[in-house]
Amino acid sequence: MMTELINNAEQNLLHTYNRYPIVWERGQGVHLYDLTGKRYLDFVSGIGVFALGYHYASFDDALKTQIDKITHTSNYYYNTPAIEAAAALTSLSGMERVFFTNSGAEAVEGAIKAARKYAYEKDGTTDHEIIAMEHSFHGRTMGALSVTGNPNYREAFEPMIGHIKFARFNDIESVRDLITDKTCAILLETVQGEGGIYPAEEQFLKALRRLCDERDILLILDEIQCGMGRTGTMFAWQRFGVRPDIMTIAKALGGGVPVGAFLMTEQTAACSLKAGDHGSTYGGNPLATAAINKVLELFEADRILDHVNRVTPYLEAGLDRLVKHDYVIARRGFGLLQGLVCKGPVGDIILAALEKGLVLINAGANVIRLIPPLIIEEHHIDEMVEILEQCLTAKES
Repeated sequence: MMTELINNAEQNLLHTYNRYPIVWERGQGVHLYDLTGKRYLDFVSGIGVFALGYHYASFDDALKTQIDKITHTSNYYYNTPAIEAAAALTSLSGMERVFFTNSGAEAVEGAIKAARKYAYEKDGTTDHEIIAMEHSFHGRTMGALSVTGNPNYREAFEPMIGHIKFARFNDIESVRDLITDKTCAILLETVQGEGGIYPAEEQFLKALRRLCDERDILLILDEIQCGMGRTGTMFAWQRFGVRPDIMTIAKALGGGVPVGAFLMTEQTAACSLKAGDHGSTYGGNPLATAAINKVLELFEADRILDHVNRVTPYLEAGLDRLVKHDYVIARRGFGLLQGLVCKGPVGDIILAALEKGLVLINAGANVIRLIPPLIIEEHHIDEMVEILEQCLTAKES
């Protein structure tokens, strides 16, 4: 049955992913089940989406309740879930304005437009520059791809949107060297995910904030993967006290429902996007924002951040034990966004782990990325370490 479905998919789906030969049937807690009933421990969580795991208590009920009311209205009208979600997000972030999108890439697109409109409002010109980071990843749409710091992703789709420069991550002098009078924004992930799990250094972020304040440049932080509690604070920048002018979020925001957002300060909002400058048919619809509201409610009620901070040292200790293997160079990351840096490709290790019932993903060719649901417990970590131990030992034998 599974082979037949996979063959059917290969005949009909556009081949933009090299998928693993598994068809998922259902999820429960921190586990996934394929069509044969085999259970897998999930340390990918839909690439950081299922922060609360699968079928978390009362989350499904909240969605069903909203479906029985209304799932969509256009943005020419207000709806209660969107109003409540916007208020909750501004309160949690200390930012003042929200625009809801359908994905992380769309949030990045909106952030780019907001930055360019902010600069246009100042001088009426359209040749402003954005500085992004090497090895970054911000999405696959044309704008998001234009600020993604990996030439291999961009080259087949050139020309990108113009006036983008790339600095070295965690190198403030590299940023300074690129700044001109036309620089309108500096964009980076607070923790680089796809590029290899590289956290921004506190000194670097604070220097960027000072630089932006001095030059009236907008600081844009991409928290699509590292936000929503994954690093132990609701947003990763909060551990450093460096508030951006614009922030993008998505993935775990809707607990599995596709939704994203970009947020900005009041000062930025007052001088950037106005009525008619930006829009989205589905953005902020009642079903998606009801999901946001329930996710945020459960984060608070069940003290999810406290749980992340409690289990993080245990996860780090377990991963550090794996660094003893000759094939593993180092561990890096924050909270429940961790990477094991290896001497070579990790694809065969990930496949071997999958066969043993552990779902992992890479970050670049040589990093095993671990982004489990935020509700994992110590015994799940023990199981993951044991399976990875077996796979690494087999790799080295």
